[in-house]
Amino acid sequence: MQPHRKSILFALLSVAFWSTMSSAFKITLRYIAPDLLLLWASFFSILVLAVILALRGQFGQLFHQSLKQFWWSSLSGFINPFAYYLVLFKAYDLLQAQEAGTLNYSWPVVLTILSVPLLGQKIGLRAFLAILISFFGLWVISTKGQIWPVRFTNPAGVALALGSAVLWAVYWIINLKDSRDALIKIFMNTFFGGAYITAYLFFFSEISFPAWQALAGAFYIGLFEMGITFVFWLLALKYAPHTAKVNNLIFLSPFMALFFIRLFVGEAILPSTIIGLLLIVSGIILQQLPSHWFNLKLFFKK
Repeated sequence: MQPHRKSILFALLSVAFWSTMSSAFKITLRYIAPDLLLLWASFFSILVLAVILALRGQFGQLFHQSLKQFWWSSLSGFINPFAYYLVLFKAYDLLQAQEAGTLNYSWPVVLTILSVPLLGQKIGLRAFLAILISFFGLWVISTKGQIWPVRFTNPAGVALALGSAVLWAVYWIINLKDSRDALIKIFMNTFFGGAYITAYLFFFSEISFPAWQALAGAFYIGLFEMGITFVFWLLALKYAPHTAKVNNLIFLSPFMALFFIRLFVGEAILPSTIIGLLLIVSGIILQQLPSHWFNLKLFFKK
């Protein structure tokens, strides 16, 4: 198979699995608490990633890391998976899957905003307009279309879903400073995240063996949300002649997610969700369009 076809195949596999996650979260949370779900999903993810590292001959690299790299993993693992999924799962527990999933998808918008204080970047007029468009989409979804007077159906759930987007954006920025192999970083972050959620449950809740439905859901989430799908995505980028074309496929994910939510969770997809999602994606795409498309001088060339 030619490299570009391999790239598309792995990218589509990644998008397909990630698109099922909103449904998997919502269904699994019917049988288990958010914190306990994170424990078992992390456990399965660590096992899967350890097997992948062993098959790739990279497992030994885990024992040849510096103290600074361990410190980075301890920090990154606290943000993701510990804090990120703890907040995200609670958001899914409070909101409809379509609301939580779409609001969480706003993280590229949050990333643009945080890049100003954390990376020293500047926001131009186009980026500012894109942010406004995306935030209006968030407003439509959060209010279920009743944009004025404001009436949030579940303010706590909305805050948690948007908070998860902030956590993911911060995690993404922190990982820019870590030059280790991506798979090594993912394993180490998940390992520390698993330690944090174990300590959290020990002090604030309890560790128990859940029902088989919850265990099956945690295995699916650990395997495809937190584990092997990242490997598929890395392979897609590795074989891609142009990474931009592969990255653009990720825009399929939130729309496919709505289809799976309707099919498996049984939620009626609200018009406000579709309109809000279109606005969010439009804002994200607007930020990624080439700058010369907005150069008015081009229209006046002879």
